[in-house]
Order: sequence, then structure tokens, then C-alpha cells
Amino acid sequence: MLNQQLTIEGRIPDGDQTKAVVIEIAMGLIASISDHDGEPEELILPGFIDIHNHGAIGVDINAANADQLLKVSRFLATNGVTGWLPTIVPDSPENYRKAIEAIDAAMSAQPGEPIAQILGVHYEGVFANASMCGALHEEYFREFTSIDELHSLPLPASGIRMMTFAPEIKGGVALTRALVEERWIPSIGHTDADTAVLESAFSAGARHLTHFFNAMKGLHHRNLGVVGWALTKKNTTFDIIADGIHVHPSIIRLAVSSKGPGSVSLISDSIAPTGLGDGEYEVWGERISVANGRTSNSSGSIAGSVITIDDAFKNVRLLGFSLLETSQMTSRNPSRLLGLNDSVGTIEVGKRADLVVCNADLEIEKVFVGGRSL
Repeated sequence: MLNQQLTIEGRIPDGDQTKAVVIEIAMGLIASISDHDGEPEELILPGFIDIHNHGAIGVDINAANADQLLKVSRFLATNGVTGWLPTIVPDSPENYRKAIEAIDAAMSAQPGEPIAQILGVHYEGVFANASMCGALHEEYFREFTSIDELHSLPLPASGIRMMTFAPEIKGGVALTRALVEERWIPSIGHTDADTAVLESAFSAGARHLTHFFNAMKGLHHRNLGVVGWALTKKNTTFDIIADGIHVHPSIIRLAVSSKGPGSVSLISDSIAPTGLGDGEYEVWGERISVANGRTSNSSGSIAGSVITIDDAFKNVRLLGFSLLETSQMTSRNPSRLLGLNDSVGTIEVGKRADLVVCNADLEIEKVFVGGRSL
């Protein structure tokens, strides 16, 4: 029941340490947080938010129906995710329409269910640079010629709308302005933009970058590239795939330390084989192999990941970041990016009781979504 009252005891991140607390939950919200006079071993974290997810357990977001999306939501919740953005790769208008209809139906069915809540939609790569396509199918890429191009993309009836795009394409800076005016979250990615274009996009309202380092121009000591620009540009943020494959762990540590943990979000960029193990799979109309946790398409390119945000959390903790810093990267920072920080992302009185309870080894024991456990 949504109005049930619960008490959870454990330790929450507090600076470089943890603090023992008692959390009271009522009506799905955190009603109070008080000091605990004992030494509970369980760790309590705010629910993880995944802003870049293409699917899992055999379900591909581009081809999923509502029931399959809810299946993914249940799987994600068992791995600590309490909110997520289904992420669509470039596809035909008909497949876009079907995908959004499924997202809409799933969002209508999810309220009150203890599963990861679908928060809206993330379009990745509709307006991307073909030279930085990665595993995306460039035959579906577009140029921005008018606002009609944006309006042609179907959207759920409610929720977040996010887009990864390359500002250097024809009409890219105008697209940035249109995204901001139409209340999208613009994110720079699959891009080879130079500094002048990046500055123009920033002035137009683009502040975030998608899967940092991947599918973008890297850093050179005589050429900032997209990576160098983002690391040295104030008021920019980025997300990063912390699977140890897309980006070397030491480079993750360097980038996060340089930018600051408060400006970084961890993403999964997971695809349909996530949770199924190594093997050969049909994804996005092609064969994708998974071997030792690394995805590869027919050309040998990495094609998304097979990790969860829980995996990313543990990987980044091993790089030396504190529980609080890592929690910011999996919860607070993505909630701020999505404009949801008033209701989720941190453990505070009045916020939705989206909580992950772990043991001392960071293994998940229980997950609460709106105060309801799985």
C-alpha cells in the first residue's frame, strides 16, 4: 500500500564517512531522518538513475512493447535503479512511433509499482555526425533544416525529453536553441565539433555531454577537441560509461577528478544482452557478440555495454572515490540534469523514498521505490 509507514535503519554517506540513521517513510516519502544510537551495518543509498539505457534481459528499447519495458524496469530495480530513460537509437519513423507508444503505455502502467520508473525518453543520435556514428546506423541520421524536423519525433504524453546530438551538423546550433525552447535536455555527443561550434552550442544552452570520450574528438596537447573543451569549460557536465572497457579506469579517475564528482553522471549505455551473459545476439538489425563483458558489432566497434548502474557504482568506488561522491554520480547528478532534484536523487526529508539498501560489501539487499520494496 502506498500509505504504509516503514522504518529503515542503516548508514548513509556523510562526507568521507557514513552516518547511522533511522529513516521513517510515510505515503511513499521520507518523513524523517534521525540519528541512530547503534552501529547498523547496512548502507542506505539514494536510488540510482540511469539516463542512457537501450535495454536489458533480451529487450531492445527500439523494438519493445509496454510489457517488455516493464520487464526491463523490474530487472533494473533489482540492480538498484529507481528511475531510467529508455534510450532510442536512430531508426525509421514507424519504429519511432511504435517505441514511443510502448513507452507511453508503460508509463501509464507503472505508478505505484515497485519497479524502476520510466522518466521519459532519450533520443540518441538522430542529429549526429556520421564520422562519429559509433554503432549507430547513419542511414537514419538527419540534418536540422527547420523546427518541423524536431516536431516530427514522437514523444510520450509526459516526462523528460532528452537528445544527444552533434552541434556541428547542418543547423546544429539552431537545433540547440530549438531543443532548449521546446524543453528538451540537449546533450552533445557523437560529435567532431571544434571549439568555436562548441562555444556557440554552449551559448545556445547545451551544457551536458553524452558518454564522455566515446564517439567524440579526444584531447590533444595542441587541440582541445571535444574532451579538452568540456574538461576546461565551466558549467558543463558529462556522463560516462564506467565499465572499464569504453574508457580505461585510470582515465575515468583522471576525468572525474579533473571535472569534479559533482559534474559527472554514471550511465550504463546497456543494450539488450545485459543480464544474459556472453554470446551472440541480434540487436539493431545486426549480430552483436558479447565476450568477457565486451560488446562488438560486425565491424569490431563497441556497441553499448552490458553493465548496470550498480556495476558502474562498484567500479568507480574501486577508483578511490568516496561513497558520497560515487552516490552523487549515480543519483544526485543525474536527477539534477533531469530537473528532478526536488523529488529524488538524495536522501532528504520530503523526497520520494527511492532507496537502495546494501550490505558492507555493497551487495544490494533491498530496493525501495516510492517506499515500496520489490
